[in-house]
Amino acid sequence: MIRTLIADTDPLARDRLASLLAAERDVEILGQCGDGEEAVAAIGTLKPDLVFLDVQLPRMNGFEVIEAVAPEHRPLVVFVTAFDGHALRAFEVRALDYLLKPFDRGRFSEALQRARRELEIRANGDIGRRLLALASDERAGRQTDRFLVKSGGRLFVVRTEDIEWIEAAGNYVRLHAGGATHLVRETMASIESRLDPHRFLRIHRSRIVNLQRVQELQPWVNGEYAVILQTGTRLALSRGCRERLQKRVAAS
Repeated sequence: MIRTLIADTDPLARDRLASLLAAERDVEILGQCGDGEEAVAAIGTLKPDLVFLDVQLPRMNGFEVIEAVAPEHRPLVVFVTAFDGHALRAFEVRALDYLLKPFDRGRFSEALQRARRELEIRANGDIGRRLLALASDERAGRQTDRFLVKSGGRLFVVRTEDIEWIEAAGNYVRLHAGGATHLVRETMASIESRLDPHRFLRIHRSRIVNLQRVQELQPWVNGEYAVILQTGTRLALSRGCRERLQKRVAAS
């Protein structure tokens, strides 16, 4: 949803903008303001994504409103005014658009579509930064709550809490999560070092299990036991790990 604020000195203009915005399924109207000081306060409190802002507001004009908001907290701004003499300055302060009253639905829709595109770009940028941070954590070997997995030229995020068990596969490991298997080029030791030791336990030199996914231990062959997961998966348990696993499962 595009969280939107309306700030205009004219009540009729505010109502018309509200009517146009209410017809859009992806827009949430946070409120309306009639002067600049009220607009600054509302932006600080409500943190809108988008503001339709009258240039000639009383107490503080539209440009003063923008300047009063810290750059990192500024929403997208579409200036709305009956005067065309402010257009140059509007774009100097990086306004998204400039609606000259009276404007029709088509011109309004064009401005709103620009806002949609810009917000999508910003959202994708945030995702990219998060993925880069995640990749940095992996290179540094820090404990993580998710893994970055490459498959078919795409990147996927696998949360550690969704991982049921992990197995060695040569120079790779397989992450079993949510009914899917993800192949990761990493050693078991490296993977283990980045898992929460209170949640995961190595039960065999080639297997790590999520303790919260363990259903039961069953006697198997030659006095050994098997670990049965909630999915029904059966995993061989090293003889030396049985007592440690029982204690950890009881404590988890």
